[in-house]
Amino acid sequence: MWADFSHPKIQGASATMATAPLIEMSTALHLKRFLLPVAAMPTRLAAQGQQVDEQIGATDLSRRRYQKGQLYQKQRGGEKVWVGRWREDVIEAGRTRRVRKTQVLGTLRDFPTRKLARRELDRRLAKINDPHYQPTVVVTFGEFIERWKEKELVNFKPSTAATIRSQIGRHLVTMFGSVQMGELTTERFQSALSSMASTHSPKTIRNLRATLQIVWRSARAWGYVQHNAVEGLRVPRRSRTERFFFSLEEVRRILSAAKEPQRTMYWLAAETGMRAGELAGLRWADVDLELLTVRVMQSVWHGKVQDPKTANAVRMFALSPQLVSHLRTFKDSWRPNTDGLLFATRNGTPVDMNLLVKRKLHPLLKELAILVPKGTGLHAFRHTNSSLMDRLSAPLKVRQERLGHSDPRLTLGVYTHVASEDDVRVASKLGELLGQPEKLDSVGPCAQKGVALPDPTIKQGQWVQ
Repeated sequence: MWADFSHPKIQGASATMATAPLIEMSTALHLKRFLLPVAAMPTRLAAQGQQVDEQIGATDLSRRRYQKGQLYQKQRGGEKVWVGRWREDVIEAGRTRRVRKTQVLGTLRDFPTRKLARRELDRRLAKINDPHYQPTVVVTFGEFIERWKEKELVNFKPSTAATIRSQIGRHLVTMFGSVQMGELTTERFQSALSSMASTHSPKTIRNLRATLQIVWRSARAWGYVQHNAVEGLRVPRRSRTERFFFSLEEVRRILSAAKEPQRTMYWLAAETGMRAGELAGLRWADVDLELLTVRVMQSVWHGKVQDPKTANAVRMFALSPQLVSHLRTFKDSWRPNTDGLLFATRNGTPVDMNLLVKRKLHPLLKELAILVPKGTGLHAFRHTNSSLMDRLSAPLKVRQERLGHSDPRLTLGVYTHVASEDDVRVASKLGELLGQPEKLDSVGPCAQKGVALPDPTIKQGQWVQ
């Protein structure tokens, strides 16, 4: 039976408990709990949730309780909407505080009954009531992106980092810089990307989506947001634009008129399809003049050595006997440099391919009266190589491996690796085409100037995920 704690005898029990051995054990336990000093009592009751504004040594601690929120209707424009209201913990300037959040859940047409609107509110409160819930950091997209650039952008290749930095400065910060991270939604991102369709290329929009996905992944991992606002974004289908390439006759004229070391560079570009950065990073250690092979192991961007464009770009393939013979002669007059680069400046640093195109290739094309679209560079040789292999009926696998587009790529790291028979055959045919004028007609239509035609199965402007 419970005792009346207001009785004077019980109030003095603490003084008599020691001299009252016959007191009931249950009564003693109740009295002991009641008479504990204030300092020994717990400062708060245990509960699910987390403390808010907790300071070391503080005794007044707030705790998060299970919320049902408030649900009501209001008139907005010409229709009624359901509105939900609840409290949420946020972090501002390094301190945690509790704020009231109000959101429109939907219209009366979306949720005809209060029960349906309540379900929607419960769904939004699920993350707040989760025992593992963490306070939301209140920060704008512009503030977060500055932190992200400082911590994450350094992990990308210099060329990739420059592209991302340009996208952030020209587009993302302009569109979303002042918006709080928690207010960014899939609908908002989709609206912004869709509005760019009339003024920007599909490739630009697709690249922006990729950058948003990278940035948002970090935002979720760091606890700035909990929702995935970049999932399901739709972008224009990649369209096939017209790609300029040199005709075989034009390549021969270029090789005949070019001076060294540009002649060797242009020949390598036309026969191997290597990218400009890969040519700039090519070393003699990557060229096996005995096995007639070349390995692509590194690339150069604005004078900085970096990894090739993709994992598939690291590859090995065959060289023609004609090109290898020319490389032997070229090596005799080659000026050594520290890194053993085939093409280097007088100081031994990698060649800036943009400057080379501007100062060497374009004047040569003008001298030869070869008309090219604005912005044509060494990549035109890569397209020429692709078209030549197509006309030679080279197996698709060989073409992909030589251009470094997709798996399976040739095994690297084993210096005694031998190129496949198909690869050797294609390399020999390419050497014959580029080295013997009498073979001009052997490739039929490719001997005439042309451009790659768009893929008729892809309609420009189509939007895909």
